[in-house]
Amino acid sequence: MKIPLIVVAGPTASGKTAMAIHLAKKFGGEIVSADSMQIYKKLNTGTAKPTKEELSAAPHHMIDILDINENFSVVDYCAMAHGVISEIYKRGHLPIVAGGTGLYIDSLVNDEAFSSVGEDEALRKELLSLAEKEGNEAVYSILKELDSAAAKNLHPNNLKRVIRAIEIIKTTGKSLEESIKREKAESRYDVLYLVLSHDREVLYDRIEKRVDIMMEEGLLDEAKWLFDTIENESATCLQAIGYKEFKEYFEGKKTLEEATEELKKDTRHYAKRQMTWFRRNKDAKMIDCGSEPFAEADKLVENFLKDRSFV
Repeated sequence: MKIPLIVVAGPTASGKTAMAIHLAKKFGGEIVSADSMQIYKKLNTGTAKPTKEELSAAPHHMIDILDINENFSVVDYCAMAHGVISEIYKRGHLPIVAGGTGLYIDSLVNDEAFSSVGEDEALRKELLSLAEKEGNEAVYSILKELDSAAAKNLHPNNLKRVIRAIEIIKTTGKSLEESIKREKAESRYDVLYLVLSHDREVLYDRIEKRVDIMMEEGLLDEAKWLFDTIENESATCLQAIGYKEFKEYFEGKKTLEEATEELKKDTRHYAKRQMTWFRRNKDAKMIDCGSEPFAEADKLVENFLKDRSFV
């Protein structure tokens, strides 16, 4: 029997945490984070990690599990999350996956497995050298030429993942999507996929206010601690929106105002890419947050669970 699974997805600042907690409390659920940066310890403000009060309101998993120097891939995420969800289900509780990292969510719920492609050290060095000389955009332009679809889902400044995508494409001779092989077996999950949706201007306003609050809550100090402390220069978390924008401020190349505005701009662009990703899912139920999102979500979950049982 397939495991019933609720997904609460949406762009940054859309209210996923509040929705997931609401559903967990109402339907006896436990929350599994699908945020690629909330897995890191001590990165709290910049990742919009749930507060202590929110974490105590419902059981949360896959948060604060890694040191900042550790790398973590979608393959690692899926392997760990599958185990967590299985244990939640065995306890007779409803697993609720909540987050904005679309690749993590879809790879998890579809039981996708990435083909094993080895590393090309020479190519990596060549691309890193190009980035140092001509900037990240020069490397990103190579990915766009090789696979425009893959490029749309990656930010130019996410250099590590851009390089890895180029590496896979050149090694396999296939597009990035073609290099992802779906297992022959059906997904182990029976999924209700909820996507929170806001009017664009409303969402952008929420993002602006969130960044302002983050700055008041000590984001700058957190970013400085990260850059001063980290030892692994290729660590995944260094590419996180919320930290990388302040690197040039600390180097004296930008003012604090410029860095903050860049953060707001990058977050808006990221939110747009997130919605593009989630809207591609034909099975997703879009929830208009401008009306009564909790009530709408309750009805969808109630109907979903009618003919499904827990162990």
